[in-house]
Amino acid sequence: MKKIVGMGNALVDILIRIENDRFLENYNLPKGSMQLIDTHTASALAEATNKLNRTFISGGSAANTISALARLGIETAFVGKVNEDEYGLAFSADLYKNQVHPLLIVEKTEEMSGFCTVLISPDGERTMATYLGIAAELNIKDISDSLFKGYDIFHIEGYLLQNHDLILEAILKAKKQGLEISLDLASYNIVEENKDFLHQIIENHVDIVFANEEESTAFSKLPIEDSVSYLAEKTKIAVVKVGSKGSFIMKNGKKEVIKPFPANCIDTTGAGDLYAAGFLYGYVRGYELPYCGKIGSYLSAQIVEEIGSKFSDVKWAKILTDIELM
Repeated sequence: MKKIVGMGNALVDILIRIENDRFLENYNLPKGSMQLIDTHTASALAEATNKLNRTFISGGSAANTISALARLGIETAFVGKVNEDEYGLAFSADLYKNQVHPLLIVEKTEEMSGFCTVLISPDGERTMATYLGIAAELNIKDISDSLFKGYDIFHIEGYLLQNHDLILEAILKAKKQGLEISLDLASYNIVEENKDFLHQIIENHVDIVFANEEESTAFSKLPIEDSVSYLAEKTKIAVVKVGSKGSFIMKNGKKEVIKPFPANCIDTTGAGDLYAAGFLYGYVRGYELPYCGKIGSYLSAQIVEEIGSKFSDVKWAKILTDIELM
């Protein structure tokens, strides 16, 4: 069976439910976006939320996808950078727990490991304020040919797009060794800020693109139906998620409409990451694209009923049984 290596920001998620969206406005955080923050803002957010309930879990978009794939039985690895601090050790331990092979670059410096404050609105929408810390120091010197040996698919999160040289170097080295490239666009504001570079890599190197409705329309500047076709013209397989309305998968001019699974949404954290995991799981097992999308849609529906982007062992056992019965 094919093996998958992922690369992304190694982060610990701090999940906090807020009472209303005025809190987001007070800190200039657009609802549903991912914003990079500095040490000062991170400290201010920590002080402002110190009386609210918090949940700490390892996170990061690509790491979430790779961890879920490992729990589904796919052999995986993850590339990222951490410090030898509390967050870094917790992140590494979680990879081992989920049977992911850690290809971590570990450095002991004054820069902390990265963390993401995930603010969950009453309607379940999440807004992310990310302090990258040492995760942002992953660079082309850290990317060796050996990272990709023995793997078949390279999955990248769009949150790394602040470093064009890193993304391009990693893609070219992976392509040189015959890997397919999977890219999750991650956030609409990142798409808008890196549109030219995204066109370059998607049109020339990427095989599978995952986007939600906002990301797809931001990339194409077209209505959602047209944006799916536009994205599919640029790559081998385009996957566009439209929330409770389901998703679209398009390859070679043929568009598949994937129906959503019903869900009681309490937190959208990880919904796109788990969809990508389900789709890639089906893809490496050679399933037809509609079935790949069905598995992705199912995992996405399951995760929005949880706080955070991880399932318990008991829940995973049920999920594996359900997938076999689909």
